[in-house]
Amino acid sequence: MVKILLVEDNEMNRDMLSRRLERRGYEVIFAHDGEEAVARAEADAPDLVLMDIGLPGIDGCEATRRIRSGPAGTGLPIIALTAHAMSVDEARAREAGCDDFDTKPIDLPRLIGKIEKLLPGAS
Repeated sequence: MVKILLVEDNEMNRDMLSRRLERRGYEVIFAHDGEEAVARAEADAPDLVLMDIGLPGIDGCEATRRIRSGPAGTGLPIIALTAHAMSVDEARAREAGCDDFDTKPIDLPRLIGKIEKLLPGAS
């Protein structure tokens, strides 16, 4: 089963997205902030990270940089999730090391397509 680390500080967003992903057959683990995301990426070996960019403490871009600089970061797909849909926001996320970018509110079929593109055979 594909394990997804969902990094999201908003409980309602976390609950809604995790239930929808679990119904699609994914195992979902959580981090509530950037520091926890870095620790969970190291400890739990997820197959993919869904990284909220607007997090308390260290933001999603800094958490992505820290994950990428550690042993778990090599080859770990990271998709940035944000309510900010400007091209500069996408460029910032990609510069930090995110492999893809998606906007909130989440369009699940679009997001699943991005997950499957990064993890062929994951569905």
